Order: sequence, then structure tokens, then C-alpha cells
Amino acid sequence: MNRIKLLRDENRLNQAELGKILGVTSQAIGLYENEKRRLDTKDASILADFFDVSLDYLMCKTDIRKPEKMDCHYDKIHTNLFAKDYINITDEQLKQIDTFAEYILKDNLKIQPAKKQKKIS
Repeated sequence: MNRIKLLRDENRLNQAELGKILGVTSQAIGLYENEKRRLDTKDASILADFFDVSLDYLMCKTDIRKPEKMDCHYDKIHTNLFAKDYINITDEQLKQIDTFAEYILKDNLKIQPAKKQKKIS
């Protein structure tokens, strides 16, 4: 299913109303919804912001509407590492930790998309 139509229907908008948001005609919205025309980056970003979803969700790359920001998790990981007196950690080791943490967090989002994600504490 096309996410533009899904989101438009959920928000009880007709094609003309959504077209006004993008500055295009209702016919253009119909072409987007029927996948006969591709959204440009600017318009996709406008729609994602308007519907409060991620670009990945809008473009059907994920079923998660708006994943939690991961930056807060990284900050928590770094704080915990340094709070435990791991003072001799190298930049390369820190980079490896970041890579591993990103992998775990993304994997967790795939496994439990319907549940609220646990925060690292």
C-alpha cells in the first residue's frame, strides 16, 4: 500500500487538501499515490514532517513510523563507560563500541517494532 494515501486517509484529507500543503494539484497527489510519479526529496521531507513520520516510513523502507532517536542511547553508553573509569579507551575502541551499539539498537527495532523500545540505562 502506498503510504501517502494511507497517511492522507488517516488524517482525513482529500487529494486537493494535501496538494495545497505541497503546492501541487490533486492530480499530482493522485500520481504520487498511484506511484506514477516519484516525490522529490524536498516534498518527501515536507510530507514526513507534516504526518510526523520518518522518511523511511513514508518511502516504505520500514514499518516503524518514527523510531526513537539513537543519539540519546549513545550518550548513555559513553557516560556509563567513562563513569566506570575506563580511562584508557582508544578512539578506535570507542568507534567499535558505537558501531556495535548501533547494530544492537537497529536489530532491536526490527525485532520489536510494535513495542515501545527499552532505553539503555
